[in-house]
Amino acid sequence: MPGASHTEVFNCTPAELYQLVTDYEKYPEFLQEVKSCKVIKSDGGKKLVEFKVSVIKSFSYQLLMNENAPHHVSWSFAGGDLFKTSDGSWKLEEQNGKTKAIYSVDATFGIFVPGPIAKTLLSVNLPTMMSAYHKRVKEKYGK
Repeated sequence: MPGASHTEVFNCTPAELYQLVTDYEKYPEFLQEVKSCKVIKSDGGKKLVEFKVSVIKSFSYQLLMNENAPHHVSWSFAGGDLFKTSDGSWKLEEQNGKTKAIYSVDATFGIFVPGPIAKTLLSVNLPTMMSAYHKRVKEKYGK
């Protein structure tokens, strides 16, 4: 399964970053490719979330989110029209008053996409996404 991973240090606490990561319905406010995001079902630390995204073309998918505040969020694929599988996580660690975030994602596509191209598709947006989170941290927490 093609995957991508990225580590970044954010100028906020793990609890603050966790709050931004798990506020799914606010994603369209700061993640350009996310057109809508809706929590369909919530059961304690598990949420079924529907994403409508536009990257080259528009598509939608659902992820089952598992939340363990304030240090870990993981997900697994629950359905959609582009991916066949999608699993990933955010691991948030306190590091000298800041947060070391490790973002990982593994996915396979429902249509044929050669392995190297699939890996590129998964990793190409990571720097843009991380930059959007840094900007959101600064907006929300003034850091």
